[in-house]
Amino acid sequence: MSYITKTKRFLLGDRLNPFNPVILRHVSLIAFFAWIGLGADGLSSSCYGPEEAYIALGHYPHFALYIAIATAITVFVISIGYNQVIELFPSGGGGYKVASQLLGPHLGLISGAALLVDYMLTIAVSTASAMDAIFSLMPTHLLTYKLLAEVFLIFTLILLNMRGMKESIKFMMPIFIGFFVLHVGLIIYGISTHSKGLLQIVPHTLIETKTAIHELGWLPVLALILHAYSLGSGTYTGLEAVSNNVNRLREPRVTTGKWTMFYIAISLSMTATGMILLFLLWGPTPHAGQTLNAVVFHEILGDSSMGQFALFLTLLFEAGLLCIAANTGFLAGPSALANMAIDGWVPNRFRHLSTRLVIQNGLFLFGIGALAILWWCQGKVTILVILYSINVFITFSLSLFGLCVYWAKNRQRASQYWIGRFSLSATACIITTSILCVTLITKFESGGWLTVITTCVVIAVCLLIKQHYNQFNKKLDALDITLHQSIMYPLIPVELRPDQSTAVIFVGKSTGVAMHTLLSIIRMFPNHFKNFIFLTAGIVDVESFTGQIALENMRNVVNENLQYFVDYCHQYSMASEAYVVFGTDTVEELTKLSEKISKKYANCVFFASKTIFANDNLMMRILHNETPFALQRALHLHGKELVILPVKI
Repeated sequence: MSYITKTKRFLLGDRLNPFNPVILRHVSLIAFFAWIGLGADGLSSSCYGPEEAYIALGHYPHFALYIAIATAITVFVISIGYNQVIELFPSGGGGYKVASQLLGPHLGLISGAALLVDYMLTIAVSTASAMDAIFSLMPTHLLTYKLLAEVFLIFTLILLNMRGMKESIKFMMPIFIGFFVLHVGLIIYGISTHSKGLLQIVPHTLIETKTAIHELGWLPVLALILHAYSLGSGTYTGLEAVSNNVNRLREPRVTTGKWTMFYIAISLSMTATGMILLFLLWGPTPHAGQTLNAVVFHEILGDSSMGQFALFLTLLFEAGLLCIAANTGFLAGPSALANMAIDGWVPNRFRHLSTRLVIQNGLFLFGIGALAILWWCQGKVTILVILYSINVFITFSLSLFGLCVYWAKNRQRASQYWIGRFSLSATACIITTSILCVTLITKFESGGWLTVITTCVVIAVCLLIKQHYNQFNKKLDALDITLHQSIMYPLIPVELRPDQSTAVIFVGKSTGVAMHTLLSIIRMFPNHFKNFIFLTAGIVDVESFTGQIALENMRNVVNENLQYFVDYCHQYSMASEAYVVFGTDTVEELTKLSEKISKKYANCVFFASKTIFANDNLMMRILHNETPFALQRALHLHGKELVILPVKI
């Protein structure tokens, strides 16, 4: 084993066999782990969402009671709405799949593109916020290294996630639990020490409301409350992450998903509502360089050495949770990207799995995207916050509107309780759409326009990619039909002669391309090859790695395709057999198989086909894998010959 292989195995872990009956159970998440991994983004928003809402109230702080009640209700309404998404789409996909299947592919594209941009911003915002929190505890002269620390954190998160989703969650679990326990404890303690003030909140709020209405009027008061409520919209980000990753949950997935949503809703409503109540009871004054959370915790804990240590620990756990929130982008983002790759909106390579059964290419893309965002804004949270939390409400609104359409169309056929479910979905849709509109209006001129333009650019690129794949698939289908050969049964197998010249043909998904290769070999080398061996690799990707049934279906399709070529050769009295391997890396698996074949057939030549285009460019190479050339390089290193035959598309 080479040094590079040993290092890779040490960093990433051993290979996982996707066909192992217990592997799905090994990599899947129970509700508790899913709460930690997928709920961190929402829980971390309690570090800044309630603060934004409270500060926006200005001279009317008691209106925070309305915000607290509305926040708790909104969290549960959106969570219950997404429980319906989990029920209807137990294979995952979340907001993208809901919009695609219930509203149409183009609205699904808008939802998916919004999610991709949002998850990149999630990683960037959470990383920058985490480093701000950590460096606020350090001497100021170290601030010059903050951007470098953010880059290091993103690379660390990529490495952790390349080992697997569960491994990264287990690593970060103590931080999550520490944050939750400390914050809930401080919230309970802070409220209990002001128990008398708690009894006066409602009367004071009513008095302040009457005074404000008398001075300003109904509409300005309502506008102020709605404005503050929408500014705290960051509190609800992350609620969609569970529905995007239902396929990664432990069976029964729907039940596990619902329990996860329940844990997230309870923890988020407790912390977000609790922080607003603390602000209301303690009345903290914003200090430069400190979050409002830090100010109110300082007032609660006091200036004693024990209090200062507890404050330091609390802020350290806040920074740690923001790191986990950044990790949520790496957990949920590649899954959304993979679902879009299955539908042809983004390059196919983003649906592939690594040897650790993670979406490795997606991890790299989101890491590079987040790094680019951080470099552009130099890690300034004030800029990132403006760009953030717009897109997630596009997905929220489209998903919930899709549910409304579903219940309205199917009614009794879908559920006898369809009226209640429709009403709940409609209520949640109105709430999220209202927040989206207010957020767009308030943030658009100050920088929100950049998020909108970026999302539109992503949509435009996806449309071009989809157009190319549609045209390419039509031509492949036409080639499959043109070169399809009828098989006349029964067939008489021909005895193989391993000592004779042998053509070894790599077969891909298209039977037409492989048949073109076979016929070209027969035409170019008449009567030269006595044996025809067909090799293929059944690749386990996001679509097939959803359960044993999907894996078996993929295995059956691959075996049927190979048998078709063997039968064709036998029909014309040509000796033939086929071999298949299954795994996540096409080149690696086929290279190993080729080694075995070359030992049995010493006088063999390998053949593969490569589709070529009239306008070949870098984009074509990104959209289509370079497997034939990679195989050629690998086999040449082992002293084997591989001839690549062109197929013009």
